[in-house]
Amino acid sequence: MTGFIGALVEAWAEIRIHRTRVLLSLIGVAVAVAALTSVVGLGAITQQATTESYERQSGRPATLFVSAYNVATGQTPDAKTFSTAFTEVTERYSVDWTTRSTYTQVSVDFVDGVTPVDTTLVDVGYGTMHRVQLVQGSWFVDGDDQRLAPALVVNETVWKKLGSPDLRTHPTVTLRGSSDVTAVIVGVAPDMPYAQDYPTMFMLYDSFVGIATPQQVQQMYPQFEAWVPVDISQELTELIKRDIAGELGEGWQVDVSRQDYLVYQGDDPLLPIKLLVGGVAVLVLLLGALGLVNISLVTVRQRIREIGIRRSFGATAGRVFFAVMMESVVAAAAAGVVGVFIAVVVVKNPTVVEFIAPGISDIPAFPLEAALIGLGSATFVGALAGLLPALVAVRVKVIDAIRY
Repeated sequence: MTGFIGALVEAWAEIRIHRTRVLLSLIGVAVAVAALTSVVGLGAITQQATTESYERQSGRPATLFVSAYNVATGQTPDAKTFSTAFTEVTERYSVDWTTRSTYTQVSVDFVDGVTPVDTTLVDVGYGTMHRVQLVQGSWFVDGDDQRLAPALVVNETVWKKLGSPDLRTHPTVTLRGSSDVTAVIVGVAPDMPYAQDYPTMFMLYDSFVGIATPQQVQQMYPQFEAWVPVDISQELTELIKRDIAGELGEGWQVDVSRQDYLVYQGDDPLLPIKLLVGGVAVLVLLLGALGLVNISLVTVRQRIREIGIRRSFGATAGRVFFAVMMESVVAAAAAGVVGVFIAVVVVKNPTVVEFIAPGISDIPAFPLEAALIGLGSATFVGALAGLLPALVAVRVKVIDAIRY
């Protein structure tokens, strides 16, 4: 232990003596570690953004999609009957997050005329299950389906066509149909990248049923979804399938399946991102190690006479080897700390996050593994870069080194 501490003290003293050389080597290592750690940290943000994108499309893991049909006729059950059975069964197993969803068109009265707007009919839970983003306002809440004036969540295109009203004033819009209905806008969702300037909106399923004609209601058949814990999803799949079939009666086939991104067995949808991040990180690390090796070799060549004098005064080969290596390790570790700090500043910068993952909802904390990888890589690179110079220092003959 005394020898180890002595080697550390000696390494630190050498670093202080050779400030300029150490500074040059630290710059290279710090930049490499900062790049490596930033890549890992930004990779975590990119992975989170990709995960959220998948969840907006097919729901969070594990989302069960439930459907049924008559074996003899191939017809689907009445929407109201199936909805009742679905609600009873999910409540029986304490499934807190469920939703119905379907699509229709609602005519909206704008300043430039009446325009059909694609409308997604959902339940309150849909917003959480599919990570619906809002640029302002709020999502539906329990009780909104009892409003006399239905609540709407419109996209930015609809909001701008209405003159971008302040939602605090509870702006209204007229829905045209067999009888005109006044609706209240409670939230604004961003336009989809693939459908810019295309008007869309969300409306609660039961709110639409309250204003729709019997013919419209009869033509509607929603998709039923339930968000359940991943670890019991398989068990709940069988139970929900069995119980809903029992509720519907003989002759009905019930299908329950998962379609979220985690259901792909043996095919990780995030694997390309992980491989890309890993490849860039390894490349950055190798470049940093190469630069440090070159500087360390030059340094040892300059210190050959000093090493020879220390050997002549009794320094063992092991002590010289360890001292040279530890100098590189200590310098690299110090550079690693600086590099990790720079990476934290970069990764947590709001501008960088918005550029890498625009629209991300849950920005992950700076990953601890990124900091550990950065510090560990710096130490490893320091040891690797110090190994070859240390071997060169040990192999130098004392008399030749003194004459150098």
